[in-house]
Amino acid sequence: MSDFPGLAHAAITVSDLERSTRWYAALLGSGPVLDEDETTGGFHHTVFAIGGGQLLGLHTHPGRVVDNQFDEHQPGLDHLSFACADRADLVRWRDRLDELGISHGGVVDAGYGSGVSFRDPDNIALEFFAPPAG
Repeated sequence: MSDFPGLAHAAITVSDLERSTRWYAALLGSGPVLDEDETTGGFHHTVFAIGGGQLLGLHTHPGRVVDNQFDEHQPGLDHLSFACADRADLVRWRDRLDELGISHGGVVDAGYGSGVSFRDPDNIALEFFAPPAG
């Protein structure tokens, strides 16, 4: 195993901060822990605390016109994946998506694990992922 440090946070740029903040707060089951203008970079960020002490940030860049949707086929981010302990935990999160009315691709099993893919309001690809049993 590498000694390289783990991820501390992920930040995504969104087109409508209010809409995305509501959507992610519903998904995560809690509100943001930080919501402020970032003075050194000229952007606004809203940050959620998620499992394992990690942070998920939503960024907006004032004065920038957003004229396209996220596309994982372009260079940059492909998707964000949230870790589930096991397949049963994955199924609970799938059911949570159903409760929230968030469409998804259902549980997909593969040799390397199982996942449920879905998208946020900006079409950013998200996934719940569980390692294979055993």
